[in-house]
Amino acid sequence: MTTYLPDGYEISADSARIDAARVHHWLSTDAYWAMHRPREKQDKAMEGSLNFGVYDVGSGEQVGYARVVTDHATFGWLCDVYVDRKVRGKGLGKALAAAVRDHMGPMGVRRILLATKDAHAVYAEVGFEPLPGPDQWMVFYFDQSLRPRPR
Repeated sequence: MTTYLPDGYEISADSARIDAARVHHWLSTDAYWAMHRPREKQDKAMEGSLNFGVYDVGSGEQVGYARVVTDHATFGWLCDVYVDRKVRGKGLGKALAAAVRDHMGPMGVRRILLATKDAHAVYAEVGFEPLPGPDQWMVFYFDQSLRPRPR
């Protein structure tokens, strides 16, 4: 699916292959943006999204995940990108971001957005760039604890 993918791994957009329990465990225990997310909420998010899995070809074990909230025509939001700690450093995150980009392009999607605290370089390597005109974008917080604190 992508030229960045290391030997021995594959990426699939087949939601039926996703190990939902494993994804929930990763995100709810080890992802700063999804800590303590309830399983029901994660399952519902996955049901309404385009899901990608990274798999070890030899064992079939899922080792990475990403989902895209999209209308499949004009817009996508890449989120919940996670690579198992046991296989980090092999370029799987970059391969996953590139696979999402390559999958979404033929749909005619005009842009894919994402937010990250610490992986800007990974995404930049596959063409993502800082948001131009961030002052044009707005956000509404149902959960006020997510609102940035004044400095």
